[in-house]
Amino acid sequence: MKQAFMNHYERSALNFFAANPLDRLALKRRDPTWLLEQLSAPTSRIVPVWQSKSLLNNQSTVQAVLVEPSTVPALLSAVEPILLGAYDGVTYFAVDLSATEITLVEVLHQLGSFQDLWSTNNGLDAKTAAILAYAKGMAYWHQRHRFCGDCGSPTESRDGGFVRKCTNPACAKQHFPRTDPAIIVLVHADEKCLLARQASWPAGRYSVVAGFVEPGESLEDAVKREVGEETNITVASVQYHSSQPWPFPGSLMIGYTAEASSFDFHYADEELEHARWFSRAEIVAEIEQGTLKLPPNISISHRLIESWFDAGEQGKLSDLLAKQTGKW
Repeated sequence: MKQAFMNHYERSALNFFAANPLDRLALKRRDPTWLLEQLSAPTSRIVPVWQSKSLLNNQSTVQAVLVEPSTVPALLSAVEPILLGAYDGVTYFAVDLSATEITLVEVLHQLGSFQDLWSTNNGLDAKTAAILAYAKGMAYWHQRHRFCGDCGSPTESRDGGFVRKCTNPACAKQHFPRTDPAIIVLVHADEKCLLARQASWPAGRYSVVAGFVEPGESLEDAVKREVGEETNITVASVQYHSSQPWPFPGSLMIGYTAEASSFDFHYADEELEHARWFSRAEIVAEIEQGTLKLPPNISISHRLIESWFDAGEQGKLSDLLAKQTGKW
């Protein structure tokens, strides 16, 4: 068995949406004078978000459309910008246009079209994709916290968009950005891995087990619970692999591998339509036959399967998939 010497940090950095190059400028967020200066600086760029979609060009090579503030000045007067951070001399702000007049969105449509990041597959470079995912996640958080969860009063953006403060003086609760932790795990035993599918997925698509972490639960316990709930399999060991921001709509996927203590399973909570144990040879054969489709390679689920597959003697999964149509 081949050994993978890559450490956890390196693994996570390879996950799509995880290669965020920005210095988040936590101290600068609190400086309103500096924020105003950056919002008018020619070196700043606006990352537009509309209905959880990102502004991309319409050319053959997918690229993000990042707007200089002076190009569309109405952007900054229509919404409160969110400071994302700085990289290579450029300061980035996100703006969410979901609640603005459609005319402003139509102006931006002259520069590109708003598209879901999922549809870009791997067309975007990793750093840009990470910035867009970051902007999308922050916009989603702001949408969900326009009112105070304690007293119900409206909230307002503070500290460059990293705090929403209740406007009720008697409450004045501060709300901070949150993300939903979810585990995702490749279960393996005796040179086979367990892949499963849901009924709503495209024909032939199989992936790994995943689920949200519940209150009062460790990540390892969440792995054991989710595997048990979905397949009734007990896992004997759990090993961390890597993590991935997942802005669909706002999660952090925490990847694991887990060794099963038995092969017998059934669909305990009816979430799965079907599951199978696959050997590496079976994966090769069924991909070549076109009867097995793996998750898109922008997902950590793909990376977990790839890491397990590449540790065997069947070659690299990426080489195998490159021989196919590329629609994976």
